[in-house]
Amino acid sequence: MNPPTRDVVARKRAGLIGLGLMGHAFARRLLAAGWEVTGFDVVPACRARAKKLGVRIARNSAAVFTVCNQVLLSLPTLRETEIVLRDAEPALRPGHLILDTTTGEPEQAEAIHHRLATQGVRYLDATVSGNSEQVASGDDVLTMVGGDADAFAAARKLLRTITPRVRHVGPCGSGARMKLVTNLVLGLNRAVLAEGLCFAEQLGFTRRAALDVLLASKAYSAVMDTKGEKMVTEDFTPQARLSQHLKDVRLMLAAAKAKRFPLPLTTAHRKLLEAAEAAGLGALDNCALIKVLARR
Repeated sequence: MNPPTRDVVARKRAGLIGLGLMGHAFARRLLAAGWEVTGFDVVPACRARAKKLGVRIARNSAAVFTVCNQVLLSLPTLRETEIVLRDAEPALRPGHLILDTTTGEPEQAEAIHHRLATQGVRYLDATVSGNSEQVASGDDVLTMVGGDADAFAAARKLLRTITPRVRHVGPCGSGARMKLVTNLVLGLNRAVLAEGLCFAEQLGFTRRAALDVLLASKAYSAVMDTKGEKMVTEDFTPQARLSQHLKDVRLMLAAAKAKRFPLPLTTAHRKLLEAAEAAGLGALDNCALIKVLARR
């Protein structure tokens, strides 16, 4: 395949594969900053929504790599990443830079990195600490990046467009590992808030009254700003889906098991999330966990 032209290199052009909640948020950030975005998603509704936003929709994922040197992936798991890369194999060329925001097994990310490196393709695992609504609105969200330093430097401009803060946390796989750490603490913060609001109800307070006091107290955490109102009003419109966090929790426990390190609070959290998923709440926002606690 011919190398990209000078015009292709000069433009602020990015590919985006995966146009769901987070992918759509990325598209909004990039388009607002003047980037030309070519994207694809296997779900027709996601493609249609992105097209209305101004994304150029490619006929398939391989076509995204044909026209873009830098490609963002925003997929459910690294299994989907592997499928996309397999389908795009004929279009991959030296110089391609792939920024994978998918949360998955760190070892799998490392394997992808090493395999692509033999083709001259640079790969970063670039996980985001924040939800789709926060990214779309330009909140102070952090992206944690694992990969080679030169690839990180090349991707910095694109990364700073989708989130204000970017941190290189180590070699490939480190982004996925740090995301598990941050999601462990964030997820338990949500669970504690949900349990606290339900406990307050049992003691005769309303959720609203309890949240108002918590926000003013030393018990405050930033998760109260993003999830407190949603829990009080039971607005479970997804910013990040409950089932997606359950997937992350299972990855945490698998990583801890490999190190023979117990995670008792996360084990309890997994059971609550599994109960919520079994109750049909998996597609809702992850703060829908409060419904399981309220029933108990």
